[in-house]
Amino acid sequence: MMDLIIKNGTIITAAETCQADVGIAGGKISVIGQDLRLKAREMIDASQLFVLPGAIDAHVHLQTPVGNTVSADSYETGTRAAACGGVTTVFDFAVQAKGQGLLEDAKEKISSFSPQACIDFAFHTVVTDIESATEDEIKKSIEFGITSYKLYMVYKDLMVDDGILFEMLEKSRRTGVLVAVHAENPAIIERRINRFIKAEKTGAWYHYESRPEFVEADAVKRAVHLAKAAGSKLYIVHLACKEGLEEVTRARKEGYGIYAETCPHYLAFTNEVYRREDGRNFVCSPAIKGAESREALWDGIRWGDISTVATDHCPFRSFEKDFGKDDFTKIPNGCMGTETMFPYMLGEANKGRISFRKAVELCCTNPAEIFGCAPQKGTIAVGSDADIVLYDPNRNVTITKENMHSNTDHTIWEGYEMNGYPVMTFSRGRVAYKNGKFTGEPGWGQFVRCRIQE
Repeated sequence: MMDLIIKNGTIITAAETCQADVGIAGGKISVIGQDLRLKAREMIDASQLFVLPGAIDAHVHLQTPVGNTVSADSYETGTRAAACGGVTTVFDFAVQAKGQGLLEDAKEKISSFSPQACIDFAFHTVVTDIESATEDEIKKSIEFGITSYKLYMVYKDLMVDDGILFEMLEKSRRTGVLVAVHAENPAIIERRINRFIKAEKTGAWYHYESRPEFVEADAVKRAVHLAKAAGSKLYIVHLACKEGLEEVTRARKEGYGIYAETCPHYLAFTNEVYRREDGRNFVCSPAIKGAESREALWDGIRWGDISTVATDHCPFRSFEKDFGKDDFTKIPNGCMGTETMFPYMLGEANKGRISFRKAVELCCTNPAEIFGCAPQKGTIAVGSDADIVLYDPNRNVTITKENMHSNTDHTIWEGYEMNGYPVMTFSRGRVAYKNGKFTGEPGWGQFVRCRIQE
């Protein structure tokens, strides 16, 4: 007896496309086959629909303090929005405090936020104190289920210097964990900001001008060079520039394990958004770059040098973005995106820009494999969690703030038409979203324990 059979759909994974039925029992995929004649408590006819793995947003910031405020989405509203966009797992960040080990914040967040989570969640740990990030601590973290660590090359309260980054890369080589970096050059950013403020150039455009392409590229090149020297893998979060991508491409051709993530806002928009009246709503770091970088990122996706698409979801309400209406340095950095990521990438596949299998690879399979939660997540296979999205390639949806599910009063995607759209999201076999409405509940989401990538 199956709990559910999804019949007559077109299954699309990163590896293949086929017509088949999917049988689900106990939150897992139990059987895949054509014309299944098993008994089930519920049957869903997926004729004319694509049956896809649930997406993994490997980069979100929920309930995160930023400056004098906190990102707008709680665990409840952020995971609710994710589910409504076909995301079934999110990776947030635990932050190591000075003098702490690597698990204190993660354990606290799991305890505090599990009752809110509408879908499954995992963590990367932000390393701020290398002396406390011992190899024994790393081994405890691996046993607990956290195997990836983020280091900031920018932001005074969080940043590490190149010596600390190199030491962590060496530790990652010895233990098998993965180091991720936010790559920008803080010294150049600071001096450019000071110059613009003195010249009373304070609009949103100067956020971009304070950290243009070469500022990101410099840090990417240094991080890649250090990873090569350490003999370690490296994951570059939210890559936004052509020159940085070129460095990733060279390293990968040389055989190094360098992974790059980019975000939908870098693929859909250019730095011209900062000239708009609402330009402050697009302020994020790294800044959105020029058209040349945008096209290069799409090339990187087609060539396979960009491994994942995630969102850096960190939205704020309009009054908070307005903190910087007269001074770009006071604008809280971050944009919304977790609800629109999968629809956007699938819509670009629907237009023929990439294949549907490539969209699944970027948003589902590669994140699961890189961060160690495959095959539990990221694919449609017997034994995997029944995290499934039914996608209608013929249903077009125009994005407005009214049809989004985040705790925000605006969206940078306002008026954007998605070509095709998810119609149902299943989280471990349970319907979390159906035809525009959230149908899940807080507390359903579970902590996902990741493993070392082989």
